[in-house]
Amino acid sequence: MVFSKVNSKVVKVDVGAAGGVVARTGAMLFYTGQVQFSPHQVPGSQSMAGMGGFTRMAGRMMQGEHERTMLAQGHGEVHYGHAGLEVHVVDMSQGGALCVEASRLLAHNAGLQSSVVSVVSQGGGGRGMLGALRGAAAGALSGTGMFTTQLSGYGSAVLLAHGGFIELPVGGPNPVFVDPDAFVGTYGSVQVELKSAVGWREAMGRGVGEAMQLQCTGQGIVYVQASEEKL
Repeated sequence: MVFSKVNSKVVKVDVGAAGGVVARTGAMLFYTGQVQFSPHQVPGSQSMAGMGGFTRMAGRMMQGEHERTMLAQGHGEVHYGHAGLEVHVVDMSQGGALCVEASRLLAHNAGLQSSVVSVVSQGGGGRGMLGALRGAAAGALSGTGMFTTQLSGYGSAVLLAHGGFIELPVGGPNPVFVDPDAFVGTYGSVQVELKSAVGWREAMGRGVGEAMQLQCTGQGIVYVQASEEKL
């Protein structure tokens, strides 16, 4: 495992052994050794910015998913934390994909492949631009983003949450339903789809947890925070 927990809110990592670490800007608490920091860009976060019309709107939303990040390289030990939030280390030694909103991602080793993907590809609203717009409308109502950060490969990532984490297995005979405000991310082959318990008109007058749920199916894990407070 690349990262180790110091306590419930701080992790540490040997940067040299990790082969470099990508973390959100401002998350570095302190370090020892010879470590260099430089700005880092998530691939795909700017790829739609130059297009027009509906695609340009989607591009702005894609850019909104991206948090500013820094790459740490060299030899030394770095401690990371953010805003006193709870941390959770996800070991990706089995491969697979981790999908998590950028605001809930603290750090990961640089060897993981990182990209910004549409929630449409996760089963959240159909295909094409029409499906993307439906996903945007659903995301605006539910508080979840139209795009999400996807990490794949072998290594470790650190997630953030209010009030601690719950790991729920996905793959049984019944889907797992999660309140959008409590949803952190998924690992494995998990499809996430927004479900409305009432009509859109009625939903506008209710709390998100009452009107909307995220349905998780497939095989893997869904990470849930023990709170409905947004990051």
